[in-house]
Amino acid sequence: MDLQISGRSAVVTGAAGGMGLETARLLRQEGVRVLMTDLDADELALSVELVESDGLGGDGLRSVVADLGSQSGAHAVRHAVDWDLDILVHTAGITGAKGDPLTDITEDDWREAWDTDLMSAVRMAKAVMPGMLERGWGRVVFVTSENVAQPYDDEVVYNAAKAGLLTFAKALGQRYAPKGVLVNSVAPAFVATDMTDGMMEKKANKNDESMDQAIDEFLDDKRPHLVLDRRGRPEEVAAVIAFLCSERASFVVGSNYRVDGGSVASINI
Repeated sequence: MDLQISGRSAVVTGAAGGMGLETARLLRQEGVRVLMTDLDADELALSVELVESDGLGGDGLRSVVADLGSQSGAHAVRHAVDWDLDILVHTAGITGAKGDPLTDITEDDWREAWDTDLMSAVRMAKAVMPGMLERGWGRVVFVTSENVAQPYDDEVVYNAAKAGLLTFAKALGQRYAPKGVLVNSVAPAFVATDMTDGMMEKKANKNDESMDQAIDEFLDDKRPHLVLDRRGRPEEVAAVIAFLCSERASFVVGSNYRVDGGSVASINI
């Protein structure tokens, strides 16, 4: 399907991670110029190489290492290229601290998750959306989580930060859709990324088991409604993100698309 966005320009945050990488790859396949950004220079360089190895490099692919912990970092991303940025895909985020909500989680843990998962998105929106509004066309996609609809008691900082991100996305969509800038979000669940690799490695080491065993037990114990009985693939999430970036999604505003293998048991209304 032609997404009708050839010639547009996009910035993808968290581009060293699997979902960011695969989104950048899909957008380049659609003829979009892509600026990939991340805090980890080595991992970002590797992601750029992977996109280039598919013959998708050239002048239409750029990268910049940036810390979105400040507005100046977000502006550095915006000014890393002289393109008019039409699309923002924000995948950057962390799981944050886990444990008992009252006894294990510190105020610093709360600040870290809030700053990384929510405020980095606010900063990027403030940096790139004004240009979209001036030109009368734009697409913004934030990556939330299954946790916004189905929170887990040992992931309270992640639940809260991602829920905040979802309400931020909804408010932006309501305010700016009439001006041509459509804002939506995508909610993955248990996708094979560095984040979930780390979770499963920690579990495997703790229980003296293999990664496969850790994943199987996690699915059985913690994600009983994930009926596909496997981790998602980053490209499966990227496909939905790319659609929401497109002209084909011209009547989609403020939605939170679940890409979760059925993990969230409730009806999505």
